[in-house]
Amino acid sequence: MNQGTHIGATLNQKYKVECVRFIHPDGSVCKDPRRGTPASMCRENHRIDRIWVDEFLNLVVTAGRDKYLDATLKTGLTTPAWYVLLKNTGTVVAADTMSSHGGWTENTTYSNANRPTWVAGTVSAGSIDNSANKAAFNINGTTTIFGAGMTDNNTKGGTSGTLLGAGDFAASRSVADGDTLNVTVTCSLTAS
Repeated sequence: MNQGTHIGATLNQKYKVECVRFIHPDGSVCKDPRRGTPASMCRENHRIDRIWVDEFLNLVVTAGRDKYLDATLKTGLTTPAWYVLLKNTGTVVAADTMSSHGGWTENTTYSNANRPTWVAGTVSAGSIDNSANKAAFNINGTTTIFGAGMTDNNTKGGTSGTLLGAGDFAASRSVADGDTLNVTVTCSLTAS
């Protein structure tokens, strides 16, 4: 009897978050840099300072794993869009959902009307990311960010939709009014 080789798989989501600050020629922080929207009015040449960069793996929660399996093996239907969220302090657990995640709350200290869209690139070698179009958060206050996550609902601070997963930096990160957080999420499925 032929016994095949057992190959397992590991599902990972790696977050890379970069905090940048736009500085006017006089040294003041720009609170309205050109961020690709016609509504932004600042036309000065900015110096862009990188404040910090951090990376972490998140926990793909049970609802997120179910979504992967349903879209891949059962219905073939996936959500047309995914969105990135920021989180406050608290522990993410496998049972968390968008409507029930009592161990943590979402951080909404940014001026975007909705959660930024995760724009997927090309699937290659078991991996896909949004590195060509990072999810940008325009910070509008002083706060502490503890981590990030992904959901299929763009409502800022909302509790509807599917939570794909969330996770934390090794240590919390401070941001200030005028900072921009650029978030890259790499989703990969590797043989184990």
